Amino acid sequence: MLLEVKDLNTFYEQSHILQGVSLNVDHGEIVCLLGRNGVGKSTTLKSIIGLVKPRSGEVLFKKQNVAGMPPHVVAKLGMGYVPEDRRIFPTLTLRENLLMGIKPGQKENGDGWTIEKVYKYFPALQARDKQKGGHLSGGEQQMLTIARTLMGNPEVLLIDEPTEGLAPKIVETVEQVIQDIHQHNTPILLVEQNMRVALRLAGRIYVISKGKIVFRGTGQELKGADEVRQKYLEV
Repeated sequence: MLLEVKDLNTFYEQSHILQGVSLNVDHGEIVCLLGRNGVGKSTTLKSIIGLVKPRSGEVLFKKQNVAGMPPHVVAKLGMGYVPEDRRIFPTLTLRENLLMGIKPGQKENGDGWTIEKVYKYFPALQARDKQKGGHLSGGEQQMLTIARTLMGNPEVLLIDEPTEGLAPKIVETVEQVIQDIHQHNTPILLVEQNMRVALRLAGRIYVISKGKIVFRGTGQELKGADEVRQKYLEV
């Protein structure tokens, strides 16, 4: 198993946000963590990458427990994180933003991500190569954030709410990008609140509510779980 989260408990001061969350992602998978706003989806990713320190539980990445390690250490081990709020550098050009994604000491390898390869997957970005990040549209900024993370050649990619606030046509583009990345043999843990997006992209789905996993299964199984969808998801 490439990434395995075991019984994760995370607190914000006295608030018990994640209550025994367990999930896993293996090679060749797109796995989605699905749920309404404010139920612990983003906190799960932040606990995995190290932005929030869990109080207990394990985050096994390539069989090493990385729970509580600083984010830059976890990233250097091969985990990529695409935050919900994008965090691009608005005063740098698009190309300069991409260069910021290269990890210190990272070596070139024949199958790795380069600016040229990124532009092949993101042709809309190539046309904006010299534009400042702050001048890009919301959809372009989302694609840039994903592309910048890929420049670090992650072995697994965590993506937080990539379609949030985007127009339907841009959502289609972002979905295609995620599928293309998956075809590049990069496993993905995707956080979403849009069930339709999750069903189109993910092979396996976890549903989270109030910090607890309340469903795990395939998209087809979720389609048949009427009570889960009605109780925990907006349909």
